[in-house]
Amino acid sequence: MADLAKLRDAVISGNEKAAAAAAKEALAAGIDPVAVVSEGVSPAMAEVGRRFECGEAFVPELLISSRATKAIFEIIRPMLVKKGAQPVGRVVVGTVQGDLHDIGKNLVVALLEGGGFEVTDLGVNVPPEKFVQAAREKNAAVVGLSALLTTTMPAMKTTIEAVRKAGLKVKVMIGGAPVTQAFAEEIGAEGYGETAAAAVGLAKKLSA
Repeated sequence: MADLAKLRDAVISGNEKAAAAAAKEALAAGIDPVAVVSEGVSPAMAEVGRRFECGEAFVPELLISSRATKAIFEIIRPMLVKKGAQPVGRVVVGTVQGDLHDIGKNLVVALLEGGGFEVTDLGVNVPPEKFVQAAREKNAAVVGLSALLTTTMPAMKTTIEAVRKAGLKVKVMIGGAPVTQAFAEEIGAEGYGETAAAAVGLAKKLSA
């Protein structure tokens, strides 16, 4: 799997052009596009996430690796669709209403996409009804809510209430600097991700 080793290295180093070239090379060599994700992109982004958690890499490195991943997906997504390949799960993610911070959310999105999830990123300052609409339209298994301010944490509860009222059978996970496991339990969230890397494992568990 020399081609995928090259691809993994390109993702880890954040070399967008090399990542795209390696993806094309792998496909030309007959490697299944699903394997490109499961054996190439996913382990590479998992390694990037590990380095980030250990303080060996920082936000800029994670974001350039994310860009390299996106370059690969632009090439292989049409092939995955043609094959009828299903994503690991569908996740709708956003920063709750009143909160304009998105770095943490962007890290989670990058790692989820690297993990094989189909992610709908709603951005920042997202009202509850927008989460509900997107979760319904995308047939999402998980909704991820992010908040960086203690003043916007109540919007997480409001959003969860809106999701439940809409009768959607989705699991809700929350995260952000001021958020805790106790708060997640208090507002009825099914999961709490303390870190961006933890959110990926949590999304897999909730999608199962």
